[in-house]
Amino acid sequence: MCGICGVIHFDGKPVSRALLTGMNERLAHRGPDGAGYFSDGNIGLAMRRLKIIDIAGSDQPLSSEDGSVVLIFNGEIYNYRALRRQLMGRGHRFKTDGDGETIAHLYEDHGPDALKHLRGMFALALWDGRRRRLLLARDRFGQKPLYYYANNKVFAFASEIKALLAHPAIPRVSRFEGDDRRALAAYLSFGYVPAPQTAFAGIHMLQPASALHVEPSGATREQRYWDLPPLAPPEPAAKAATYVGDLREQLAEAVKLRLISDVPLGAFLSGGLDSSLIVALMRRGSNSAIKTFSIGFAGDETFDESLYAEKVARHLETEHSTFRVEPEALSLLSDLVRHHDQPFADSSAIPTYLVSKLTREQVTVALTGDGGDELFAGYERFYAVDLMRKLQFMPGPFLRGAAELLRRLPEGTGYYDPIKRARRFARAASQGLADAYFDLVRIFDATLLADICPKADPTQPTMNAYMNPGQTQPVAELVQANMRSYLPDDLLIKADRCSMAASLETRAPFLDHELAESAAIIPFNLKLKGSRSKHILKEAAQGLLPPEIIDRKKHGFGVPLGAWLRRDMAPMRELLLSRRARERGLLEISAVERLIAEHEAGARDHNRQLWALLTLEEWHRQFVDG
Repeated sequence: MCGICGVIHFDGKPVSRALLTGMNERLAHRGPDGAGYFSDGNIGLAMRRLKIIDIAGSDQPLSSEDGSVVLIFNGEIYNYRALRRQLMGRGHRFKTDGDGETIAHLYEDHGPDALKHLRGMFALALWDGRRRRLLLARDRFGQKPLYYYANNKVFAFASEIKALLAHPAIPRVSRFEGDDRRALAAYLSFGYVPAPQTAFAGIHMLQPASALHVEPSGATREQRYWDLPPLAPPEPAAKAATYVGDLREQLAEAVKLRLISDVPLGAFLSGGLDSSLIVALMRRGSNSAIKTFSIGFAGDETFDESLYAEKVARHLETEHSTFRVEPEALSLLSDLVRHHDQPFADSSAIPTYLVSKLTREQVTVALTGDGGDELFAGYERFYAVDLMRKLQFMPGPFLRGAAELLRRLPEGTGYYDPIKRARRFARAASQGLADAYFDLVRIFDATLLADICPKADPTQPTMNAYMNPGQTQPVAELVQANMRSYLPDDLLIKADRCSMAASLETRAPFLDHELAESAAIIPFNLKLKGSRSKHILKEAAQGLLPPEIIDRKKHGFGVPLGAWLRRDMAPMRELLLSRRARERGLLEISAVERLIAEHEAGARDHNRQLWALLTLEEWHRQFVDG
């Protein structure tokens, strides 16, 4: 695991070592074990390394036999041993025993099509010295990040935006300023800035499963090399038994590939189905002790899953560590914003960051259950939308009236607060399915958005850009839209930033693209079977996990932020209602004051909205004001 960065000066100006060093040092947390550099006139590459495989060798940059192809990359190639054997059979000579060198030799044989042969997670930069071309690429799901800035004089890229900002030619300009409030509306709705845009004007994120070709002239061309296969529609006669054996075998293989490591390895264990199943398969695929890690939270027991994690750990006989966290949110705000480089409203970054830091004290690599909900329709919102589809005969005014009545009732801050859930369901159900789904996941709904950001178009943004019209089953279409939006832009960003802040590598077996392609052909009614989400995965877990874990109600990974914030609202007021925040002119301050007052009084639980505003203001202070 590493951090990478680089620069091309199109005016021919040499790239200085000092410039590369300045950018590279911003990525030291991603690779504390060493640094590497390459320069060739007007191009320079740099990287920081976290040693996982071939510790003694594989220092980057890596190159082809004649040195014409130079590679830096961040990630792991899990099928590198098979690729290495094939390449050696074709006459290639290897200098290292690691996974990265296979990419350079594959490029010699296949050019950019080499990407199609890689099974893993990666962000890479490959310099073709003969053609003076740069190739950037990301893995299929976007597990590893890559950002870039381009104009007619300079092209720069990096694993994190903070490294780009070390280049003096790259400005720190907020996309939220000015009269165009589409970016602000998108952030307040999604809770993140949807890729390829970022919070910085002029800085873009390379999309997952994409390659960016940079020509000597400075021209750039982005090209996709893989796409999500359409999900199979429901088949009423389909039986789970037809698919369970293959599914378990493929998932076991995906886990086994991710056990390759020359450093201590463990797993996050929440006590939910996905992480528990990964650990069960780790146990089957390894003779050594398995270290597992979970985290519990004080302040609201409805958010604490640590007892379930401990039950799974006892069942699987792992070496388990449980960390218990006392209320802290605003104390972590500065660190989280600094590591994300952008405003990021997903408060589950708090436990992810904390468990990563504590896990890193014992291991360097941790497997996760990320991706299980995406492949097998595990989120409750998928069942909710399916239920709405069946209730479409109910008149919209009735549902909106019910939502308004529920709005007048006080909301609790518990994970399963019934008033909050019922109100959100009734409001969403009065809309079309795509809008209903978006209403279930968005931070600021259309009404709140219009109140707090009057210049924003309340009908924007939407999920339309993520929809696949070729998908015939409407709920399956929303599952895929989730995989194109929330998965890469929220879940995987959070996993990468929080783990790499601790110099911890995380691996997600569910995000193996071969597993995903096989899962896509399973009839959709075997994933969402009535009210039972992840039906086929639960069948595959039979005999591996206790029934009470397999059939547990879905529980997201979060913290009792609402309760924590109510303990002391003064720091929030100081930040959101400060003179600096008012002068920024982005938000309607009276609407911010109302959100704070309603949350403090217990009338509404606005923890998601308030956290979004806190990270927005803190980001401006760290990255723009200074």
